[in-house]
Amino acid sequence: MQSKNNTLYALLASACLIVAAPAVANEGSHVLSLQLGPYVHHWDHDPDHKNTPGLIGLEYMAPSQWLAGASFLRNSFDQPTEYYYAGKRWDLDSISSNLYVKVTAGALLGYTGRYEDKIPFNHNGVAFAVIPALGYQVDRYSAQVALLGTAGVMFTFGIDLAKW
Repeated sequence: MQSKNNTLYALLASACLIVAAPAVANEGSHVLSLQLGPYVHHWDHDPDHKNTPGLIGLEYMAPSQWLAGASFLRNSFDQPTEYYYAGKRWDLDSISSNLYVKVTAGALLGYTGRYEDKIPFNHNGVAFAVIPALGYQVDRYSAQVALLGTAGVMFTFGIDLAKW
């Protein structure tokens, strides 16, 4: 029952972030994308670390480049984990028309038991997370390097499923 309550709290927190985000109209499209995260590089070697999270997620981005999403993965300690988030993307056209920076924030669920103290702000398996990323996109395909605090970096790949 605790897990269902945590998931509900995470969804509510993410919805609040989305509602609080300013709706700035500009040129662009609505985009729905599929995200895959096959590998994490940890800064410190720990025999308990798992480097293959098997992340799969869906992300919606509005024309204003505000976004929301949900990801499901196995955390560094092989526990089922969920990340419900909202955020913003900024294109770095002055450097390259394909380069962007993205920052997401939301509820991270799943670090429990003896691993509960492995991430900050964690209480009963629910933590607040902020994840900045640097990405590169060509047509409907993207690749990102996401900073996971002081733990390491995750490499993700995405494909835009729909634009309207």
